[in-house]
Amino acid sequence: MNSGIQQRIEARRHELGGGFTVRRVLPYRTRRLVGPFIFFDHFGPVDYKPGDGMDVRPHPHIGLATVTYLFDGAIAHKDSVGSDIVIRPGAVNWMVAGRGIVHSERTPPEERAAGMRLHGIQTWVALPEANEQDAPSFTHHPKESLPSFDLGGANAQVLAGTAWGHRSPVEFPWGIWYVGISAPNGADFEIPDNAAEERAVYVAGGSARIDGETVETGTMVILKAGATVRVEAQPGSHLMLAGGQTMDGPRKIEWNLVASNKDLIDQAKADWRDSIARRFDGTPLRLPEGETEYILLPEDQ
Repeated sequence: MNSGIQQRIEARRHELGGGFTVRRVLPYRTRRLVGPFIFFDHFGPVDYKPGDGMDVRPHPHIGLATVTYLFDGAIAHKDSVGSDIVIRPGAVNWMVAGRGIVHSERTPPEERAAGMRLHGIQTWVALPEANEQDAPSFTHHPKESLPSFDLGGANAQVLAGTAWGHRSPVEFPWGIWYVGISAPNGADFEIPDNAAEERAVYVAGGSARIDGETVETGTMVILKAGATVRVEAQPGSHLMLAGGQTMDGPRKIEWNLVASNKDLIDQAKADWRDSIARRFDGTPLRLPEGETEYILLPEDQ
């Protein structure tokens, strides 16, 4: 029997600074996008001692939405549109950068004092060209607001789009398919050929057999178009299903900036430099409330 797997991508370790390391899956040299997903980072599990924590200083984004999802721990998010919220496991933080937003991500004070295990997924989804210059926004979706259902013995949560007849409340102007799966006792289910135009499975913990092939933690498999694929998740595993409609063209990436046109990236870089020079006074790319630190462009460091 032919496998429904088109490609395997092994995560690469990537240092983000400050001792914070992720397993980066996308973009990959032979696979830049899966549906609108253009970045796919897996962080942790990492155990922070009391007094330690994650500190991602304020930095800008354009042309994308960042999507944060946790298995363990907590992250305090602040941004330049006034958001100030702590995300915990099962919830989704959905930040639309549009024409420009600045945000920070840190360990909350309570968890920093007590120590914490942090484990989660952060993805970037590219905005369609028609929405690249939309106003920035942020929406927190509590765990209880996201559809949850049994999928072959696993708990499945629809984070964005529609899956198995369940629809997420997340609004996104492009066809998207994003599902988190936790299988403490194992699971056995099929991914139908029409679930999304482009589909991928990432093993974030444990292992799974996908159309008879063993896939371990840190591996993403891209599924063939038109194939119904069987997934046998081992007990204690975590899977992420990601994909959607084929994007409306390639995207350029520089640092934290994504756009269909390099001119937009060059303008965003100039805007960030200008904001720093003016100490963020009266600039759209201002610092989140209470923040004084920021990250320079890589070429300015």
